Amino acid sequence: MSRRAFIAGIHEFPARVAPSYSPHQIKAESASKALADAGLTWSAVDGLYDAGESETSLPGLGVAEYLGIKPKVIDTTNVGGSSYELHIGHAKNAIEAGLIDVALITYGSTLRSESSSGGIPTSIGIHETPAERIERPHGLSLVGSYALVASRHMHEYGTTSEQLASVAVSARRHALRNPLAVDGLEALAIRSRGELTVDDVVSSRPIADPLRLLDCCLMTDGGGAVVLVSDAVLTDCRHAGVEVLGTGEAVSFVDADSNLTTSAAVESGRRAFAEAGVRPDDIHVAMLYDSFSITVVTQLEDLGFCPKGSGGEYVASGVLDFDSDGGPAVNTDGGGLSSTHPGMRGLFLLIEATRQMRGSSTSQVPGAELAVCNGIGGFLGSRHASGTVVLGRA
Repeated sequence: MSRRAFIAGIHEFPARVAPSYSPHQIKAESASKALADAGLTWSAVDGLYDAGESETSLPGLGVAEYLGIKPKVIDTTNVGGSSYELHIGHAKNAIEAGLIDVALITYGSTLRSESSSGGIPTSIGIHETPAERIERPHGLSLVGSYALVASRHMHEYGTTSEQLASVAVSARRHALRNPLAVDGLEALAIRSRGELTVDDVVSSRPIADPLRLLDCCLMTDGGGAVVLVSDAVLTDCRHAGVEVLGTGEAVSFVDADSNLTTSAAVESGRRAFAEAGVRPDDIHVAMLYDSFSITVVTQLEDLGFCPKGSGGEYVASGVLDFDSDGGPAVNTDGGGLSSTHPGMRGLFLLIEATRQMRGSSTSQVPGAELAVCNGIGGFLGSRHASGTVVLGRA
């Protein structure tokens, strides 16, 4: 392609508890600061990518009106937490085709402030799918869906709760190096805000067997924005830019060919790596959707970082940490387990991967030049979508 796409601006909304904000206000503030980070103004935006999670009607149009922009392209793809990885792919295609030059991706959520003590609903959307109507009477919850995957992984491969706990231990270690995550743990009134041990995780209260409390992500408010630009626009931006080298998307649901321990990342990852012309062994940083500890284990296997069934041993080896050897550092901002998870975490994967490529992460991997982001949206144990993005230092 003669035209290439680069991430030129990012912003992460700092507060994890923001009762005085609306989702639209979080989006607007984040978008304004991401554009400033890129050195651009509102008038430059000609593509808007938004999952429509803050709209009750007219997704995309309502956000465009609120922001006061009139883009040439509006994309309101919503497949849960992986929506933003799909947005990157769609924006990349539009930039390469010459349809747009500046794409703005936005997200805002007040999940924490709006939720009752009982937590988030089992169903993702306003209306249940036909399959959800069948599942709900049998008591399958959101956490329960992931617990099914963990149970099956343990049954098939001998994975242990202690091995899964290593994911949460590494995430907390990274979080404690990230001021936004540290402040967030305090704002959320998390009882234990220091480093975690494997025993801390396995002795925390059960949520859905075999998943314990500390195997589960936080519930926060939050949001952010990412700005993608063409190479022509990049020359006038503040940063060198982080190139979008390859993208892939795929879906999975329960059918005669499905396997609980295998995610759609098998297909989305294969497509993204092929387009980027790289292999899993080339990757220095992996930002993986960590709604639960088992989500990370399955993605590591399905993206090709370790053989299927060996994910438990892999994460227990300490290889996830930013200063370890033997594999990519994982979730160096603290992840959804210890930094932020406002319900749809995919945008934060892109933000932290960009920091790593810029050399500005609080858990910086020395010499990092390639990163992969993989989002899982929906319910891993049933219907879900995977979006994979390979980024490279410009």
